[in-house]
Amino acid sequence: MRAGGRVSVPAAEVGAGSVVRLHPLVVRPGDDDPETIVAGRPDLGEFVELPAVCAEVIRLLGEGRPVADVEAAVADEHDVELDVADFVESLADLEFVAEIDGRPVPGTAPKAAHFAGITERHVRPLFARPVRLVWLAVVAAAALTVIVRPGLFPHHRDFFWSEYTGLSVLVNTAFFSVVASVHEMMHLLAARSLGAPARIAFGTRLHYLVVQTDVTAIWGVPRRRRYRVYLAGMASDLFLIATMLLAVAYLPLSGFAEALLRAFILTTLLCLPLQAQIYMRTDLYFVLRDLLRCKDLFGDGLRYVRYLLAQALAVVKKPASPATDPTGELAPHERRAVRIYAVALALGGSVTLTVFAFYGGPIIVNGLAHAFAAVREGLRGGSVVAAVDAALLILVEGGIQVMFLVTFFRTRRPWLRRSRS
Repeated sequence: MRAGGRVSVPAAEVGAGSVVRLHPLVVRPGDDDPETIVAGRPDLGEFVELPAVCAEVIRLLGEGRPVADVEAAVADEHDVELDVADFVESLADLEFVAEIDGRPVPGTAPKAAHFAGITERHVRPLFARPVRLVWLAVVAAAALTVIVRPGLFPHHRDFFWSEYTGLSVLVNTAFFSVVASVHEMMHLLAARSLGAPARIAFGTRLHYLVVQTDVTAIWGVPRRRRYRVYLAGMASDLFLIATMLLAVAYLPLSGFAEALLRAFILTTLLCLPLQAQIYMRTDLYFVLRDLLRCKDLFGDGLRYVRYLLAQALAVVKKPASPATDPTGELAPHERRAVRIYAVALALGGSVTLTVFAFYGGPIIVNGLAHAFAAVREGLRGGSVVAAVDAALLILVEGGIQVMFLVTFFRTRRPWLRRSRS
Protein backbone atom coordinates (compact mmCIF):
# COMPACT_ATOMS: atom_id res chain seq x y z
CA MET A 1 0.00 0.00 0.00
CA ARG A 2 1.23 3.47 -0.78
CA ALA A 3 1.07 5.93 2.08
CA GLY A 4 0.30 9.50 1.21
CA GLY A 5 0.82 12.66 3.26
CA ARG A 6 -1.03 13.02 6.53
CA VAL A 7 -3.27 15.90 7.54
CA SER A 8 -4.38 16.17 11.16
CA VAL A 9 -7.83 17.61 11.78
CA PRO A 10 -8.35 19.40 15.12
CA ALA A 11 -11.06 17.76 17.21
CA ALA A 12 -12.93 21.07 17.47
CA GLU A 13 -13.63 20.99 13.75
CA VAL A 14 -15.66 17.78 14.01
CA GLY A 15 -18.71 18.28 16.21
CA ALA A 16 -21.97 16.47 16.84
CA GLY A 17 -23.70 18.47 14.13
CA SER A 18 -20.89 18.25 11.59
CA VAL A 19 -21.73 17.02 8.10
CA VAL A 20 -18.90 15.20 6.38
CA ARG A 21 -18.33 14.67 2.67
CA LEU A 22 -16.03 11.78 1.84
CA HIS A 23 -13.91 11.22 -1.24
CA PRO A 24 -15.13 8.36 -3.45
CA LEU A 25 -14.21 5.26 -1.47
CA VAL A 26 -14.17 1.55 -2.18
CA VAL A 27 -15.62 -0.51 0.67
CA ARG A 28 -15.60 -4.31 0.49
CA PRO A 29 -15.62 -7.29 2.91
CA GLY A 30 -12.26 -8.34 4.36
CA ASP A 31 -10.38 -11.16 2.64
CA ASP A 32 -10.15 -13.46 5.66
CA ASP A 33 -12.17 -12.09 8.58
CA PRO A 34 -15.93 -11.59 8.04
CA GLU A 35 -15.88 -9.12 10.93
CA THR A 36 -13.71 -6.67 8.97
CA ILE A 37 -13.94 -4.54 5.85
CA VAL A 38 -11.36 -2.98 3.55
CA ALA A 39 -11.93 0.69 2.74
CA GLY A 40 -9.80 2.97 0.64
CA ARG A 41 -9.20 5.54 -2.06
CA PRO A 42 -8.13 3.93 -5.33
CA ASP A 43 -6.90 7.26 -6.69
CA LEU A 44 -4.35 7.50 -3.85
CA GLY A 45 -3.71 3.78 -3.47
CA GLU A 46 -4.49 4.11 0.24
CA PHE A 47 -6.45 1.29 1.91
CA VAL A 48 -7.10 0.29 5.50
CA GLU A 49 -8.74 -2.65 7.27
CA LEU A 50 -11.55 -1.67 9.66
CA PRO A 51 -14.20 -3.37 11.81
CA ALA A 52 -17.26 -4.32 9.77
CA VAL A 53 -19.49 -1.78 11.54
CA CYS A 54 -17.44 1.00 9.96
CA ALA A 55 -19.02 0.19 6.59
CA GLU A 56 -22.35 1.38 7.98
CA VAL A 57 -20.72 4.52 9.40
CA ILE A 58 -19.17 5.34 6.03
CA ARG A 59 -22.49 4.73 4.27
CA LEU A 60 -24.42 6.99 6.64
CA LEU A 61 -21.81 9.75 6.45
CA GLY A 62 -22.00 9.48 2.67
CA GLU A 63 -25.74 10.16 2.87
CA GLY A 64 -24.96 13.54 4.41
CA ARG A 65 -26.23 12.74 7.90
CA PRO A 66 -24.71 14.66 10.83
CA VAL A 67 -22.17 12.97 13.08
CA ALA A 68 -24.58 12.70 16.04
CA ASP A 69 -27.28 11.07 13.86
CA VAL A 70 -24.77 8.54 12.55
CA GLU A 71 -23.61 7.75 16.07
CA ALA A 72 -27.20 7.21 17.26
CA ALA A 73 -28.11 5.09 14.24
CA VAL A 74 -25.10 2.81 14.71
CA ALA A 75 -25.85 2.44 18.41
CA ASP A 76 -29.49 1.50 17.70
CA GLU A 77 -28.76 -0.87 14.82
CA HIS A 78 -25.58 -2.58 16.03
CA ASP A 79 -25.63 -1.95 19.78
CA VAL A 80 -22.16 -0.39 19.50
CA GLU A 81 -20.98 2.84 21.09
CA LEU A 82 -18.71 4.47 18.54
CA ASP A 83 -17.13 7.92 18.71
CA VAL A 84 -17.96 8.95 15.16
CA ALA A 85 -16.21 12.33 15.50
CA ASP A 86 -12.98 10.54 16.40
CA PHE A 87 -13.54 8.11 13.52
CA VAL A 88 -13.94 11.03 11.11
CA GLU A 89 -10.64 12.47 12.32
CA SER A 90 -8.99 9.11 11.60
CA LEU A 91 -10.51 9.09 8.13
CA ALA A 92 -9.21 12.63 7.60
CA ASP A 93 -5.70 11.48 8.58
CA LEU A 94 -6.03 8.85 5.85
CA GLU A 95 -7.17 11.60 3.43
CA PHE A 96 -10.56 9.95 2.97
CA VAL A 97 -12.44 13.14 3.96
CA ALA A 98 -13.06 15.83 1.33
CA GLU A 99 -15.04 18.38 3.38
CA ILE A 100 -16.21 18.99 6.94
CA ASP A 101 -19.20 21.35 7.20
CA GLY A 102 -18.47 22.63 3.72
CA ARG A 103 -14.80 23.39 4.49
CA PRO A 104 -12.34 21.49 2.26
CA VAL A 105 -9.85 19.27 4.03
CA PRO A 106 -6.37 19.72 2.48
CA GLY A 107 -4.57 16.63 1.30
CA THR A 108 -2.35 15.04 -1.31
CA ALA A 109 -3.38 15.58 -4.92
CA PRO A 110 -3.81 12.15 -6.52
CA LYS A 111 -1.64 11.32 -9.51
CA ALA A 112 -3.59 10.81 -12.69
CA ALA A 113 -3.89 7.21 -13.83
CA HIS A 114 -2.15 6.34 -17.09
CA PHE A 115 -4.34 5.64 -20.13
CA ALA A 116 -7.38 6.88 -18.24
CA GLY A 117 -9.43 6.74 -21.44
CA ILE A 118 -9.29 2.94 -21.35
CA THR A 119 -12.23 1.86 -19.22
CA GLU A 120 -13.27 -1.41 -17.64
CA ARG A 121 -15.79 -1.95 -20.44
CA HIS A 122 -13.05 -1.66 -23.09
CA VAL A 123 -10.69 -4.29 -21.67
CA ARG A 124 -12.93 -6.75 -19.84
CA PRO A 125 -13.28 -8.94 -23.00
CA LEU A 126 -9.48 -9.45 -23.03
CA PHE A 127 -9.81 -11.53 -19.88
CA ALA A 128 -12.98 -13.40 -20.79
CA ARG A 129 -13.06 -17.18 -21.16
CA PRO A 130 -12.85 -17.29 -25.03
CA VAL A 131 -9.61 -15.30 -24.97
CA ARG A 132 -8.19 -17.50 -22.22
CA LEU A 133 -8.99 -20.57 -24.33
CA VAL A 134 -7.19 -19.05 -27.34
CA TRP A 135 -4.18 -18.29 -25.11
CA LEU A 136 -4.17 -21.89 -23.83
CA ALA A 137 -4.44 -23.32 -27.37
CA VAL A 138 -1.53 -21.22 -28.69
CA VAL A 139 0.73 -21.99 -25.73
CA ALA A 140 -0.12 -25.69 -25.88
CA ALA A 141 0.53 -25.81 -29.65
CA ALA A 142 3.93 -24.16 -29.16
CA ALA A 143 4.84 -26.55 -26.33
CA LEU A 144 3.92 -29.59 -28.45
CA THR A 145 5.89 -28.20 -31.40
CA VAL A 146 9.03 -27.78 -29.27
CA ILE A 147 8.64 -31.32 -27.91
CA VAL A 148 8.48 -32.69 -31.47
CA ARG A 149 11.22 -30.33 -32.75
CA PRO A 150 13.52 -29.62 -29.77
CA GLY A 151 15.88 -27.65 -31.99
CA LEU A 152 13.38 -24.78 -31.85
CA PHE A 153 14.08 -24.21 -28.15
CA PRO A 154 16.12 -21.01 -27.72
CA HIS A 155 19.92 -21.29 -27.41
CA HIS A 156 22.39 -18.75 -26.03
CA ARG A 157 23.87 -18.38 -29.53
CA ASP A 158 20.55 -16.87 -30.67
CA PHE A 159 21.41 -13.70 -28.72
CA PHE A 160 24.30 -12.82 -31.04
CA TRP A 161 22.42 -12.88 -34.34
CA SER A 162 24.89 -10.39 -35.86
CA GLU A 163 28.69 -10.49 -36.01
CA TYR A 164 28.61 -6.98 -34.50
CA THR A 165 28.13 -7.26 -30.74
CA GLY A 166 27.01 -3.65 -30.29
CA LEU A 167 24.33 -4.03 -32.95
CA SER A 168 23.08 -7.28 -31.38
CA VAL A 169 22.93 -5.64 -27.93
CA LEU A 170 21.15 -2.57 -29.30
CA VAL A 171 18.46 -4.52 -31.15
CA ASN A 172 18.01 -7.05 -28.35
CA THR A 173 17.62 -4.19 -25.87
CA ALA A 174 14.92 -2.80 -28.14
CA PHE A 175 13.28 -6.24 -28.10
CA PHE A 176 13.46 -6.28 -24.29
CA SER A 177 11.91 -2.80 -24.17
CA VAL A 178 8.99 -4.04 -26.28
CA VAL A 179 8.51 -7.10 -24.07
CA ALA A 180 8.71 -5.03 -20.86
CA SER A 181 6.24 -2.49 -22.25
CA VAL A 182 3.73 -5.16 -23.25
CA HIS A 183 4.24 -6.94 -19.92
CA GLU A 184 3.52 -3.84 -17.86
CA MET A 185 0.69 -2.75 -20.13
CA MET A 186 -0.99 -6.09 -19.48
CA HIS A 187 -0.75 -5.47 -15.74
CA LEU A 188 -2.38 -2.09 -16.28
CA LEU A 189 -5.14 -3.49 -18.51
CA ALA A 190 -5.83 -6.31 -16.05
CA ALA A 191 -6.17 -3.79 -13.22
CA ARG A 192 -8.41 -1.61 -15.39
CA SER A 193 -10.60 -4.64 -16.19
CA LEU A 194 -11.34 -4.72 -12.44
CA GLY A 195 -12.08 -1.00 -12.35
CA ALA A 196 -8.76 -0.07 -10.68
CA PRO A 197 -6.49 2.78 -11.87
CA ALA A 198 -2.78 2.08 -12.46
CA ARG A 199 0.44 3.87 -13.40
CA ILE A 200 3.60 2.69 -15.19
CA ALA A 201 6.99 4.08 -14.16
CA PHE A 202 10.68 3.24 -13.85
CA GLY A 203 11.94 1.83 -10.56
CA THR A 204 14.92 -0.03 -9.11
CA ARG A 205 15.27 -3.46 -7.50
CA LEU A 206 18.72 -3.93 -5.93
CA HIS A 207 21.03 -3.19 -8.90
CA TYR A 208 18.34 -3.64 -11.56
CA LEU A 209 16.54 -0.89 -13.46
CA VAL A 210 12.94 -2.05 -13.85
CA VAL A 211 9.70 -0.91 -15.39
CA GLN A 212 6.91 -1.36 -12.86
CA THR A 213 3.17 -0.84 -12.70
CA ASP A 214 1.64 0.64 -9.57
CA VAL A 215 -1.56 -1.36 -9.08
CA THR A 216 -2.08 -0.62 -5.38
CA ALA A 217 -5.69 0.23 -6.16
CA ILE A 218 -6.50 -3.47 -6.67
CA TRP A 219 -6.65 -3.76 -2.87
CA GLY A 220 -10.20 -2.64 -3.55
CA VAL A 221 -11.09 -6.01 -5.13
CA PRO A 222 -11.22 -9.47 -3.45
CA ARG A 223 -8.04 -11.54 -3.31
CA ARG A 224 -9.16 -14.22 -5.78
CA ARG A 225 -9.57 -11.55 -8.49
CA ARG A 226 -6.21 -9.90 -7.83
CA TYR A 227 -4.31 -12.89 -9.24
CA ARG A 228 -5.45 -11.81 -12.70
CA VAL A 229 -3.41 -8.63 -12.34
CA TYR A 230 -0.34 -10.34 -10.88
CA LEU A 231 -0.14 -13.00 -13.62
CA ALA A 232 -1.19 -10.91 -16.64
CA GLY A 233 2.38 -9.88 -17.49
CA MET A 234 3.81 -13.40 -17.41
CA ALA A 235 0.83 -14.67 -19.40
CA SER A 236 1.56 -12.10 -22.11
CA ASP A 237 5.25 -13.12 -22.14
CA LEU A 238 4.29 -16.77 -22.65
CA PHE A 239 1.88 -15.84 -25.42
CA LEU A 240 4.57 -13.82 -27.23
CA ILE A 241 7.05 -16.70 -26.95
CA ALA A 242 4.48 -19.22 -28.17
CA THR A 243 3.40 -17.07 -31.12
CA MET A 244 6.96 -16.44 -32.27
CA LEU A 245 7.93 -20.10 -31.87
CA LEU A 246 5.01 -21.12 -34.07
CA ALA A 247 6.04 -18.48 -36.62
CA VAL A 248 9.61 -19.83 -36.73
CA ALA A 249 8.31 -23.41 -36.97
CA TYR A 250 5.69 -23.00 -39.69
CA LEU A 251 6.21 -19.76 -41.65
CA PRO A 252 8.55 -19.52 -44.67
CA LEU A 253 10.96 -16.98 -43.14
CA SER A 254 14.26 -15.73 -44.48
CA GLY A 255 17.40 -16.55 -42.52
CA PHE A 256 17.68 -12.96 -41.25
CA ALA A 257 14.02 -12.82 -40.14
CA GLU A 258 14.32 -16.17 -38.38
CA ALA A 259 17.50 -15.04 -36.58
CA LEU A 260 15.74 -11.89 -35.36
CA LEU A 261 12.71 -13.87 -34.18
CA ARG A 262 14.93 -16.33 -32.35
CA ALA A 263 16.68 -13.45 -30.61
CA PHE A 264 13.29 -11.98 -29.69
CA ILE A 265 12.15 -15.36 -28.30
CA LEU A 266 15.31 -15.70 -26.21
CA THR A 267 15.02 -12.14 -24.88
CA THR A 268 11.42 -12.76 -23.83
CA LEU A 269 12.24 -16.14 -22.32
CA LEU A 270 15.03 -14.65 -20.19
CA CYS A 271 12.50 -12.32 -18.56
CA LEU A 272 10.49 -15.17 -17.02
CA PRO A 273 13.06 -16.60 -14.53
CA LEU A 274 13.51 -13.11 -13.07
CA GLN A 275 9.95 -13.31 -11.75
CA ALA A 276 11.06 -16.13 -9.43
CA GLN A 277 13.28 -13.68 -7.51
CA ILE A 278 10.55 -13.13 -4.93
CA TYR A 279 12.91 -11.22 -2.63
CA MET A 280 12.67 -8.32 -5.11
CA ARG A 281 8.86 -7.98 -5.16
CA THR A 282 8.41 -9.50 -8.60
CA ASP A 283 5.08 -10.69 -10.00
CA LEU A 284 5.39 -14.05 -8.24
CA TYR A 285 6.13 -12.26 -4.97
CA PHE A 286 2.66 -10.71 -5.06
CA VAL A 287 1.13 -14.08 -5.87
CA LEU A 288 2.97 -15.59 -2.90
CA ARG A 289 1.97 -12.70 -0.63
CA ASP A 290 -1.72 -13.25 -1.30
CA LEU A 291 -1.47 -17.05 -1.16
CA LEU A 292 0.13 -16.74 2.29
CA ARG A 293 -2.53 -14.16 3.30
CA CYS A 294 0.05 -11.54 4.26
CA LYS A 295 -0.60 -7.82 4.01
CA ASP A 296 3.01 -6.63 3.65
CA LEU A 297 5.26 -9.67 3.28
CA PHE A 298 8.25 -7.71 1.98
CA GLY A 299 8.00 -4.85 4.47
CA ASP A 300 7.47 -7.14 7.46
CA GLY A 301 10.24 -9.46 6.24
CA LEU A 302 12.67 -6.56 5.87
CA ARG A 303 11.84 -5.33 9.37
CA TYR A 304 12.41 -8.83 10.74
CA VAL A 305 15.81 -9.04 9.02
CA ARG A 306 16.78 -5.72 10.62
CA TYR A 307 15.60 -7.05 13.98
CA LEU A 308 17.78 -10.16 13.60
CA LEU A 309 20.77 -7.98 12.66
CA ALA A 310 20.14 -5.83 15.73
CA GLN A 311 20.03 -8.99 17.85
CA ALA A 312 23.33 -10.17 16.38
CA LEU A 313 25.01 -6.79 16.93
CA ALA A 314 23.71 -6.68 20.48
CA VAL A 315 26.17 -9.48 21.31
CA VAL A 316 29.05 -7.16 20.41
CA LYS A 317 27.63 -3.85 21.62
CA LYS A 318 24.73 -3.59 24.03
CA PRO A 319 22.06 -1.24 22.59
CA ALA A 320 20.49 1.59 24.58
CA SER A 321 17.13 -0.18 24.34
CA PRO A 322 16.39 -3.80 23.38
CA ALA A 323 15.01 -4.42 19.90
CA THR A 324 11.40 -5.56 19.66
CA ASP A 325 10.38 -8.43 17.39
CA PRO A 326 8.27 -6.73 14.67
CA THR A 327 6.42 -9.98 13.94
CA GLY A 328 5.11 -10.28 17.49
CA GLU A 329 1.80 -8.59 16.72
CA LEU A 330 1.12 -10.51 13.50
CA ALA A 331 -1.35 -13.38 13.27
CA PRO A 332 0.34 -16.80 13.76
CA HIS A 333 0.08 -17.80 10.08
CA GLU A 334 1.45 -14.44 8.98
CA ARG A 335 4.26 -14.53 11.56
CA ARG A 336 5.48 -17.91 10.25
CA ALA A 337 5.32 -16.77 6.63
CA VAL A 338 7.18 -13.54 7.33
CA ARG A 339 9.99 -15.27 9.23
CA ILE A 340 10.54 -17.82 6.46
CA TYR A 341 10.36 -15.14 3.78
CA ALA A 342 12.88 -13.03 5.73
CA VAL A 343 15.44 -15.82 5.24
CA ALA A 344 14.81 -15.82 1.47
CA LEU A 345 14.98 -12.02 1.47
CA ALA A 346 18.32 -11.90 3.29
CA LEU A 347 19.93 -14.77 1.35
CA GLY A 348 18.56 -13.80 -2.05
CA GLY A 349 19.49 -10.13 -1.72
CA SER A 350 22.96 -10.93 -0.37
CA VAL A 351 23.76 -13.47 -3.09
CA THR A 352 22.45 -11.22 -5.87
CA LEU A 353 24.44 -8.20 -4.72
CA THR A 354 27.57 -10.31 -4.14
CA VAL A 355 27.40 -11.81 -7.63
CA PHE A 356 26.93 -8.35 -9.10
CA ALA A 357 29.87 -6.96 -7.10
CA PHE A 358 32.26 -9.70 -8.22
CA TYR A 359 30.94 -10.45 -11.72
CA GLY A 360 28.17 -8.26 -13.10
CA GLY A 361 29.69 -4.91 -12.15
CA PRO A 362 33.23 -5.72 -13.37
CA ILE A 363 31.85 -7.15 -16.63
CA ILE A 364 29.95 -3.92 -17.29
CA VAL A 365 32.95 -1.74 -16.40
CA ASN A 366 35.39 -3.78 -18.51
CA GLY A 367 32.95 -3.96 -21.41
CA LEU A 368 32.50 -0.18 -21.40
CA ALA A 369 36.26 0.33 -21.05
CA HIS A 370 36.95 -1.84 -24.10
CA ALA A 371 34.19 -0.06 -26.00
CA PHE A 372 35.66 3.37 -25.23
CA ALA A 373 39.07 2.07 -26.31
CA ALA A 374 37.60 0.87 -29.62
CA VAL A 375 35.95 4.26 -30.21
CA ARG A 376 39.23 6.00 -29.45
CA GLU A 377 41.08 3.74 -31.89
CA GLY A 378 38.48 4.48 -34.54
CA LEU A 379 39.01 8.20 -34.10
CA ARG A 380 42.75 7.67 -34.52
CA GLY A 381 42.38 5.90 -37.85
CA GLY A 382 41.41 2.39 -36.73
CA SER A 383 38.39 0.38 -37.79
CA VAL A 384 35.37 2.66 -38.19
CA VAL A 385 32.95 -0.28 -38.12
CA ALA A 386 34.40 -1.52 -34.82
CA ALA A 387 34.20 2.01 -33.40
CA VAL A 388 30.55 2.40 -34.40
CA ASP A 389 29.75 -1.03 -32.95
CA ALA A 390 31.46 -0.06 -29.69
CA ALA A 391 29.60 3.26 -29.63
CA LEU A 392 26.30 1.37 -29.87
CA LEU A 393 27.33 -0.73 -26.86
CA ILE A 394 28.20 2.43 -24.89
CA LEU A 395 24.90 4.01 -25.90
CA VAL A 396 22.86 1.04 -24.68
CA GLU A 397 24.74 -0.10 -21.56
CA GLY A 398 25.83 3.38 -20.51
CA GLY A 399 22.31 4.70 -21.01
CA ILE A 400 20.85 1.93 -18.84
CA GLN A 401 23.30 2.65 -16.01
CA VAL A 402 22.62 6.39 -16.15
CA MET A 403 18.86 5.74 -16.07
CA PHE A 404 19.37 3.43 -13.09
CA LEU A 405 21.23 6.10 -11.13
CA VAL A 406 18.71 8.83 -11.98
CA THR A 407 15.77 6.59 -11.01
CA PHE A 408 17.50 5.37 -7.84
CA PHE A 409 18.13 8.87 -6.49
CA ARG A 410 14.76 10.21 -7.66
CA THR A 411 12.74 7.47 -5.95
CA ARG A 412 14.83 7.60 -2.78
CA ARG A 413 15.02 11.36 -2.41
CA PRO A 414 12.83 11.48 0.75
CA TRP A 415 14.86 8.69 2.36
CA LEU A 416 18.14 10.47 1.53
CA ARG A 417 16.83 13.70 3.04
CA ARG A 418 15.91 11.88 6.26
CA SER A 419 19.32 10.20 6.36
CA ARG A 420 21.15 13.53 6.04
CA SER A 421 19.03 15.09 8.77
